Amino acid sequence: MKAAIVTIGDEILIGQITDTNSGFIAKSLDRIGVEVYEMLSISDSRDHILNTFSKLQNKVDIVIVTGGLGPTKDDITKKTLCDYFEDKLVVDTAVLAHVTQLIEGFYKRAITQINKDQALVPSKCMVLHNQVGTAPGLWMKKENTVFVSLPGVPFEMKYLMENEIIPKVVRDYQRPYILHKTILTYGRGESAVAEQIEDWENNLPEFIKLAYLPAPGRVRLRLSARGADKELLEKAIEDNVVSLTEIIGDIIVGFEDDETLEVSLGKILTRKNKTISTAESCTGGGIAQLLSSVPGASNYFKGSVVAYSTEVKQNILGISKNLIEEYSVVSAEVAEAMVLRVKSLMNTDYAIATTGNAGPSKGESDADVGIVFIALATPNEVLVEKFNFGQPREKVIDRASVKGLEMLLKEISKKEQ
Repeated sequence: MKAAIVTIGDEILIGQITDTNSGFIAKSLDRIGVEVYEMLSISDSRDHILNTFSKLQNKVDIVIVTGGLGPTKDDITKKTLCDYFEDKLVVDTAVLAHVTQLIEGFYKRAITQINKDQALVPSKCMVLHNQVGTAPGLWMKKENTVFVSLPGVPFEMKYLMENEIIPKVVRDYQRPYILHKTILTYGRGESAVAEQIEDWENNLPEFIKLAYLPAPGRVRLRLSARGADKELLEKAIEDNVVSLTEIIGDIIVGFEDDETLEVSLGKILTRKNKTISTAESCTGGGIAQLLSSVPGASNYFKGSVVAYSTEVKQNILGISKNLIEEYSVVSAEVAEAMVLRVKSLMNTDYAIATTGNAGPSKGESDADVGIVFIALATPNEVLVEKFNFGQPREKVIDRASVKGLEMLLKEISKKEQ
């Protein structure tokens, strides 16, 4: 079964808002074995919408459209659907009752004609009840393709996908199994990993595909299997993960789909009842941002000192002026002093500190642009490593932030073995 996802809205095309709907819809369909054939973002233009529908007609089984269902004049999706299906708009009494209750009962204001017009739907459509908003979803079929129109408001779209679309597709269509397994690796670049596992990759079964998903300091390897026999797919994936672990087990840090390094760390720190703090110079709070992005991070992340200037390193962290003058602000000695000081200030089990030169100019140190010292304090020792992350500036900051967490994960994972 193949699907296409179409987002409608000039605000997406000019970059005023970011399309998050397509990603959510694609993941939802993938989980039930529906292959996404194409994603499109198009303008609020009747001709553009009609041309897009015509091109997708009979090429896919289902077209899911978001946007253009609002009550204002620039929302033209319903009228355009009527043009495409040679239909007309009629009042759906159930939708009208819901809209009236929402406006008058919940929002406590008089309903307007614009609000009432939300109850206008194509006469040939199946109405999908939107419990959390005023715009209903619309399900219409022409020849071999179903067209589903959903509101562009993300929480309304998600409600309809989860409560109306997915259950109906599962009930009405036969689909293959699509299974994924994502291997999380840190500390080695994409090309280096690809070279190391080339023979393994060449011997994968035809029904398993490998995708490289690189990011600063890390590479995710996603195995995807498609077929009718779920048990066969699961066994094939697990067997190949085992053989992969024998090749690059030293850089594999996890296997859960969509689990980031910071999530993995958070689980371990929570399980061990341990805490972490950071003192950051060149990363400017990047490590703290990653740690605090995880729900429940307050259980283990105490806080951070962003000591971007030498003055703050001295006055807030208490780093000796003599130490800085002797070794320079970008040095292993200063990184070690920073990590010990923040660990003491925050009274944490672990601490991470960074000091370096992210560029584009050298700043307060003679260290080459891209040089970063990262220090990790554990309950028993301090580890300091020197890195050259090159350029540009954004790459240095991202890679240093990820590397700091990677150092912590490797160290804390040792204690579990």
